[in-house]
Amino acid sequence: MSSPAPGLREQRKARTRKAIQEHALRLFLANGYDATTVEQIAAAAEVSPMTFFRYFPSKEAVVENDEYDPLLIDFIRAQPADLGPLAALREAVVRGMRAVYDTDKDALLVRTRLILTTPALRGRQWRNGDSTQALFVEALAARTGGEVTFELRVLAAAALGALTTALSTWVDGDGADDLPTLMERGFDALASLDS
Repeated sequence: MSSPAPGLREQRKARTRKAIQEHALRLFLANGYDATTVEQIAAAAEVSPMTFFRYFPSKEAVVENDEYDPLLIDFIRAQPADLGPLAALREAVVRGMRAVYDTDKDALLVRTRLILTTPALRGRQWRNGDSTQALFVEALAARTGGEVTFELRVLAAAALGALTTALSTWVDGDGADDLPTLMERGFDALASLDS
């Protein structure tokens, strides 16, 4: 059973949130992250600073917040229980990234570049990686009805390292490579360690 379509209010909120993020990214590119203020972002998105803060708790959150983790978690949990954890993670992450990449490639490139080149954002991303890793582990364990183990935590950390390397390589190449393919190569590298 599919979930009901969002109501008008939710659709309007989603459009406002997306507009704020799009204007923020445009301004960050044009003026630099540090030189861009919340007030400038709000004005460009035609909302008040107070409205900005209803959607994002900080300027950093405009870059960091995305809908990707919940999507990936759903894909991980949907993988067959008989599929090994590395294969399940690979299938879910590459499939999820393909969906994002096909619809949001330019924004993803800008956001990832900002995170990797802005020291304050890079430090926060490092901390946020811990929560993504924990979500991966919990989803992998839930998929088989098992428990969170040390081995699953190591696997999730290694996968996150491969994904971060793929993202960094993609940004270094100015988005010329196909990101999901780079991620597959990262998973190939992990799998080759097992042979």
